[in-house]
Amino acid sequence: MKITRKDLEKSQIELTVEVSVEELAPFIQKGAESLSKEVKIEGFRPGKVPFDVLKQKIGEMSIFEEAARLLVNKQIYQVIKENIGDKEIIGQPEVNISKLAPGNPLEYKVKVSILPEISVGTYKDLKIKAEELKVESAEVDKVLNDLVEMRAIEKISEKAIKDGDKVISAVNLFLDNVPVEDGQNPEVTILIGKNYFVEGFDKNLIGLKRGEKKEFSIVYPESHWKKNLAGKKVDFKIEIKEIYSRDLPEINDDLAKIFRFKNLKELKDNLEKTIGDQKKKELDQKNEVKIIDKILEKSKFGDIAEDLIKNESHLMVREIEQNVTSQGGKFEDYLSSLGKNYDQLMLDLLPNAVKRVKSALVFKEIAKIEKIKVEEKEIDREMQLLKERYKGNSEVLANISGASYRAYLSNFILNQKVIDNLKKWNLV
Repeated sequence: MKITRKDLEKSQIELTVEVSVEELAPFIQKGAESLSKEVKIEGFRPGKVPFDVLKQKIGEMSIFEEAARLLVNKQIYQVIKENIGDKEIIGQPEVNISKLAPGNPLEYKVKVSILPEISVGTYKDLKIKAEELKVESAEVDKVLNDLVEMRAIEKISEKAIKDGDKVISAVNLFLDNVPVEDGQNPEVTILIGKNYFVEGFDKNLIGLKRGEKKEFSIVYPESHWKKNLAGKKVDFKIEIKEIYSRDLPEINDDLAKIFRFKNLKELKDNLEKTIGDQKKKELDQKNEVKIIDKILEKSKFGDIAEDLIKNESHLMVREIEQNVTSQGGKFEDYLSSLGKNYDQLMLDLLPNAVKRVKSALVFKEIAKIEKIKVEEKEIDREMQLLKERYKGNSEVLANISGASYRAYLSNFILNQKVIDNLKKWNLV
């Protein structure tokens, strides 16, 4: 066997492997035996078809292709280990048979992606100011008011619309007498006083009764999130379909008891803690981003394999898809709302994918330098917690029981350890 190594661009290495006729011979016999189990030939039992009979039935090249497959599967990882053992390989090797013909040596090429060279910048004593955690009373009041809204008692009303009512209305938007795309709505639920569509819209509905129509115009602010309407005069045509009066419970101890708290103070304290926990997660993420960005600024990277970036981009799209579907949405509808297809979204995510790959490489290098490791018992503990959480869910339990998930969990724990240390070393 003759092997030639070639270092390619973008952190890839290609091995050209030439296998002699003599080395290939036993695999030709094995290939014939394997195929003879699948091919039905009258007069012969499966796996017992003579070579010449099989060759006549399926062709000699089919046997050689099976022989090549068996040989590559047996050799490939040993070939890689002996010839690229000095590099850390990522992903799966790409294999192509380049020469295959009866009576001639077999040649195949193996292309692998490797971790790029990396020089980590300063990652200690960066003196990054941590954002302060603070929960404002207005934030608690807002959530409390949302809880009150959930407990509203609604009744159909024949009276004119007033502040606080719920209204079902047809709402159609126009620009210069041309219908706005996605602006034709036969039935929209509107809570008066909540500034639906744009500030000032609700006020135009006050005083109207069921069945009445109205036309009016509003100039959208330049900063409006709908760019096609920002700064423009939009014409509205509305028709009131139904009106509901809404009785809201008072904010007192009785309200707290509905939610199984002793009194209003206990309810507010719980809301403040819940908001604080959520804000802490968000602040932790912001602080992590500050630290990582600072380290990446000073770090240097060799060429990163394109496959590594593409795989990360694919992963990010899948994460978005899972998030959308977990909330009851359809990923196709999400893409449609963006006006993009899968590939376009993946392309948009490539810059962030590059950053995530670089961050992962930095974490790996810091863990190596600082001798940060993950013990098997730590993985076992996390696995046990997951099994308890998903007890009875056979599909999830099957997914987390494999070796690949264990490797993922190990990597996740390692990254978390690195992050925890980076925050300890750098936040002031």
